[in-house]
Amino acid sequence: MILTLLTLAFAAVFFVWGRLRADIVALIALLALVLGGVITVPEALSGFSNSIVVMMVGLFIVGGAIFNTGLAKIIGAKLLLLGGSSPLRLFLLVMGATAFIGAFVSNTGTVALMLPIVVSMAAGSGISASRFLMPLAFASSMGGMMTLIGTPPNLIIAEVWEEAGNAPLTFFTFLPGGLICVAAGTLLLIPLSKWFLNRRHKDSDTRRQGTKSLTELVEEYNLSTGIFSVSVPDNSTLAGKSIAEANLRADYGVDVLEVRRADRHHKILKKIAQYAPKPTTVIHGGDSIYLRGDLPDVERFVSTYGLELVSDGAQLNDFYDIGLAEIVVMPNSPIQRKTIADIGFRRRYGVNVIAIRRKNTYLTADLAEIRLHEGDVLLVQGSWEAIGGLNSDQSTWVVLGQPLAEAAKVTLDYKAPLAALIMTAMIVALIFEFVPPVIAVLCAAILTILCGCFRNVEDAYKNINWESVILIAAMMPMSFALEKTGISEMVSSTLVGSLGSLGPLPVLAGIYLTTSVMTLFISNTATAVLLAPIALQSASALGVSALPFLFAVTFGASLCFASPFSTPPNALVMPAGQYVFSDYLKVGLPLQLILGAIMVIVLPLLFPF
Repeated sequence: MILTLLTLAFAAVFFVWGRLRADIVALIALLALVLGGVITVPEALSGFSNSIVVMMVGLFIVGGAIFNTGLAKIIGAKLLLLGGSSPLRLFLLVMGATAFIGAFVSNTGTVALMLPIVVSMAAGSGISASRFLMPLAFASSMGGMMTLIGTPPNLIIAEVWEEAGNAPLTFFTFLPGGLICVAAGTLLLIPLSKWFLNRRHKDSDTRRQGTKSLTELVEEYNLSTGIFSVSVPDNSTLAGKSIAEANLRADYGVDVLEVRRADRHHKILKKIAQYAPKPTTVIHGGDSIYLRGDLPDVERFVSTYGLELVSDGAQLNDFYDIGLAEIVVMPNSPIQRKTIADIGFRRRYGVNVIAIRRKNTYLTADLAEIRLHEGDVLLVQGSWEAIGGLNSDQSTWVVLGQPLAEAAKVTLDYKAPLAALIMTAMIVALIFEFVPPVIAVLCAAILTILCGCFRNVEDAYKNINWESVILIAAMMPMSFALEKTGISEMVSSTLVGSLGSLGPLPVLAGIYLTTSVMTLFISNTATAVLLAPIALQSASALGVSALPFLFAVTFGASLCFASPFSTPPNALVMPAGQYVFSDYLKVGLPLQLILGAIMVIVLPLLFPF
């Protein structure tokens, strides 16, 4: 028992500390239990063959197909266009659309889809995006409570319930409780978001509403200095060279922001073309090049190639054809801990990173060697076509700052209707249970690959969040350890002994509160894995149905809003909305407490003891 408690404490501490990835912590805990003789090797590996884990892998692939084909963006954009300019109607539409999508797509994926659209919508309506983004994250979690596949804790309690010898839970068994949760949460968030989120940004709405003009971005990132205009004479040794051949960044520490070329055949109606810099862009005599760097470096470059320094006061907001946009680095993004130079934004994506916002710090110097962190906001410059192309990699980053009209220019793939058909077929199969749920999801995942919803199989695998898969698979055997050492029985006996004399309702409230508190420190999935067996034993000791107790676990684990780190959606909107920790306490804590009280009352009515 002592080893199990120490292992559990170790996992909790390191989950909170965050210095090690959650999946590594879970694997260390699993190995400690095996090496300590608490669980057997087959028990330790049982999580990796569990139907929940396999189903999650399939759902990641299906969700990736929905994003890759543009289906998710089509649905989201059409829903949000109905919002008009009424703040209340926009708020209700954001909550409703997010909750609906969150019922079928992972909450992290839902936020990744909706975040850029909501930011654009807020900008168009003149309302601070900060009022919408935190409710957006909360709505994705509440929407996940409406279906079996909406969130991993739902799958976990369904498995525990079925393993106890009961009839399987259906796809929409969760719907009544989920609808009550979404309705109550929306009503509560209307005043909470207005009081605590809107007011904080009231004096700087235009700066913080997400979609910003070029002038506002230049001002915010302090980019009004260090921009130089250089003219290329016909006899310059730079003429005829490509940007890659000039090697400006490596040799001179200078970035090319834009190349302008005048049409010399029209003397009266002068026409100037602008080019976003690419490695293959060839410099011609007569071109004007806009550079960013330190004056001594620029002067050295000008002297080497026989150029003319025309102006040292050029402005980025003069670039009327080439846009600026912000992108937010996603959780578990493959570019984390890589440098800007390693990623090669200009070579691979045709955009140039010209600044980084990390929390409240703006970085504009020596960007090439800066290693990226989760939540970093990168200011990129390039053609709107290139910026729009960044939307194709939403597992890596989320693009902010595009007007809705620009976002709509992103080409829609012809596979979107096919992805919609496959997703609809999967949902129908899950609802009517033609085949076991895990088989329905795997069939859908294979169909998306075979039907070309991904460029190749490797792209499909890239959509799988392996950290979440390993975390769940490695934490599941913890329930064996808790049961074999008697800890589950001890906790359930304590709950029943201290609250049982008052009836099953106080015990249910105790389970809900315990789950809710634990989720503040470890993932909601790990909490559900640990608490579900305890809920089952508590119900058995009281001689009542375990179903309301299990639902108390999944609702307590999923409805956790008081911290930006309790769920990935909460953390994802933090940099985009420029929130601080206290914002989550002001809005999320009362929401979490009130919804908890409501669900403790409602659950026994929906699922009688």
